[in-house]
Amino acid sequence: MAEKVSFTIESTRGNRTVSVAYERTGAGEPLLLLHGVGHHRQAWDPVISALSAEHDVIAVDLPGFGESPALPEGSPYDLATVVPVLDSMCEALGVERPHVAGNSLGGLLALELGRAGRVRSVTALSPAGFWTEGERRYAFGTLRGMRLGAKSLPLTVIERMSQTAAGRAALTSGIYAKPGRRSPEAVVAETLALRDAPGFAPTLAAGLGLRFTDDVPGIPVTVAWGTRDRLLLRRQGIRAKHTIPGARLIRLPGCGHVPMNDDPALVARVVLDTGRRAVGG
Repeated sequence: MAEKVSFTIESTRGNRTVSVAYERTGAGEPLLLLHGVGHHRQAWDPVISALSAEHDVIAVDLPGFGESPALPEGSPYDLATVVPVLDSMCEALGVERPHVAGNSLGGLLALELGRAGRVRSVTALSPAGFWTEGERRYAFGTLRGMRLGAKSLPLTVIERMSQTAAGRAALTSGIYAKPGRRSPEAVVAETLALRDAPGFAPTLAAGLGLRFTDDVPGIPVTVAWGTRDRLLLRRQGIRAKHTIPGARLIRLPGCGHVPMNDDPALVARVVLDTGRRAVGG
């Protein structure tokens, strides 16, 4: 069951209140989990039990996604806004310099938190921001197509499609290499999360022209890419390694864009190992 935390952030329009939904479980050093555009915190469900055995795990619905309300009217969904929101959320929860793992948009946010010195380690799974302009247009076009498809389907049709492997593939094969592994309930929930997210369009608008070009020094960083990622092609991982020379670049064999579903054991091992490097280092 999600909880919500509310806090005040400074903006050009004055102090404004933001609320963020999250689930927290486990014990140990804190670990923040961030999802991608159009998804929700449940993307991490396949690895929560393994991660919470060693960490105080906080799975977050980013503002405007899942159960988190939209940002206050007029607030941009750019890094300059969302990163301080996450920082303020951690402060409100009494969490100081967590480890962070993020997927897609969440991976980009995780790297930005690392660059700002706000976290202990970063695991970025297929992070956004290492694309060419053509690759960005392709990814955004694919996401818009997925959302349009979700919006065009009545709930009864989504529920019926989720009952078969072929239907689950039709709904989610853009992000999963093994969509048949998702439960019908999970596929329905994430299709509705994509369809209904108020943060979807403004997040894509904020991503126009965005590229991550800075190093993330001083902390362990792992960049991991699924070999079957059809949304952000794995050659972008090479650019990430060039941008962040100290990062480990890891292949995730047989995984798609959201690898937590495709190989939970491997993804959990990668995240836990990155955190252990911070402790050992």
